[in-house]
Amino acid sequence: MPEVLTGAGVSPGVGAGPVRRIAGDVPEPEAGSRHGGDAAAERDGALAALEAVAADLEERGARAAAAGNTDGRDVLNAQALMARDPGLADGVTAKIGEGMGAARAVFEAFGVYREMLAGAGEYMAARVSDLDDIRDRAIARLLGLPMPGVPESDEPFVLVARDLAPADTAVLDPAQVVAFVTEEGGPTSHTAILARTMGVPAVVALPGATALADGTRVLVDGSAGTVRTDPADAEVAAALAAGAARDSALAEVSGPGATKDGHAVPLLANVGGPKDLEAALANGAEGVGLYRTEFLFLDRSVPPSDAEQEEAYRKVLEAFPEGRVVVRTLDAGADKPLAFLPPPGEEPNPALGERGLRMARRHPDVLAAQLAALARAAAGLSVKLQVMAPMVTDAAEAAFFAGACRDAGIEHPGVMIEVPAAALRARDLAPEVEFFSIGTNDLTQYACAADRQVGGLAHLQDPWQPAVLDLVAPAAAAGVPCGVCGEAAADPALACVLVGLGVTSLSMSAPSLPLVRAALARHTLDECRRAAEAARAARSAAGAREAARSHLPGLADLGI
Repeated sequence: MPEVLTGAGVSPGVGAGPVRRIAGDVPEPEAGSRHGGDAAAERDGALAALEAVAADLEERGARAAAAGNTDGRDVLNAQALMARDPGLADGVTAKIGEGMGAARAVFEAFGVYREMLAGAGEYMAARVSDLDDIRDRAIARLLGLPMPGVPESDEPFVLVARDLAPADTAVLDPAQVVAFVTEEGGPTSHTAILARTMGVPAVVALPGATALADGTRVLVDGSAGTVRTDPADAEVAAALAAGAARDSALAEVSGPGATKDGHAVPLLANVGGPKDLEAALANGAEGVGLYRTEFLFLDRSVPPSDAEQEEAYRKVLEAFPEGRVVVRTLDAGADKPLAFLPPPGEEPNPALGERGLRMARRHPDVLAAQLAALARAAAGLSVKLQVMAPMVTDAAEAAFFAGACRDAGIEHPGVMIEVPAAALRARDLAPEVEFFSIGTNDLTQYACAADRQVGGLAHLQDPWQPAVLDLVAPAAAAGVPCGVCGEAAADPALACVLVGLGVTSLSMSAPSLPLVRAALARHTLDECRRAAEAARAARSAAGAREAARSHLPGLADLGI
């Protein structure tokens, strides 16, 4: 009998085919293994293996870029830097000097970095699988084992793995791999990011995914987050037809975001820097709703220079001369630790520690330099620059940030609403700033006390939770424009609900824009409001989703 498995849908679309699993698991080298006495030769072999892995990653990155996947190239080049990290080489050398065999020395040296990343918050923890992949590739070379990788197939297939390494994902052929399914991962993992970039349906965090036997036929729905085993031919045909109908419907809708009755809802893109602009423009973004400036600061021991910051900001601002660009100031701490901004001490729970604006207030020179660079970058341009602070809790913090913006010559300050206290008392913050932007990822995490790193709490990490919608409502009604820039904005049904709650703009990853634009265009503002009321009246996330959809009949036209 067909079985429906449920995970987290992170890249929309439908794909059907036989399961093929990642081949070549690399075993852990035996603990206590020793080399034969020639430490120098053992060290040279280990370092040569790491260099070979780095070179292979760069070559794969070049292939990805040649195929138009610049995101894949950037990810793989970052992995190559990990493999060449001097600290890693020193760790391997030290362990070999103690008599440890090369393969075991590599395994243990990576283990030190692995523990650091795993405890550093969601963004960095999502990089653990990248680190494991580099480690396994180096060990496979040292032990003469087959390299982990994507299996070959004479027909299109659904790729299933515990998690997918960027080295494999970035060079996949979307015509051959019709969908991804992984047991681990999340919306911010490289698998999810690359799947969305490639336009391949993907479901992650699916319990028991690796138990699916090779050859099992599955139907993957990357919007619903479901995997149906042994589907009937009629089910597959219906799903694929719905997908084709959706693609056709998407092609019919263009221009600025708006509801069916003409209520304007600007649709903006989330970007990490100039490299994301091409996709944003290609998908009709009206501007940028979240410029994650921390990606300019990550993996650095000193902050970027004023000139470097100004150049990166100006490139994004120039791309939308008639639109708006909303910049989030440096969101350091928790899942994005920076070497030059260390926390004041050990933080048992960094997500509840000094991050975002809290960290910026400890380092006012860094905040002042960033705001000044933004002001210089915007000078003489017609784009509307809006700048917001992350992790704001109360009116005093909002007033502090607005004052810092004014001192730097920035006219449009705002704050993110991602702390429940700020959402509940949004009316206190509104007089201090010009706009809000709701970060639903963190708001959901904090409202439901569900760490985004813990896969077992995925049912609570759902922005459809009625309690989360109850927190969005007061922020949207506080009297200032209020956008949403979290993952919730990319869900077409939830986007309609958010508009019904009073949200004035939506920002998301670029590939999600067409589907959200089409969903809004098929519903009136009144329908969105009724859907929002029904969702808030529900008692569970699943109930809220079902109740909202009953008031959004146009979703069926889009196959969602």
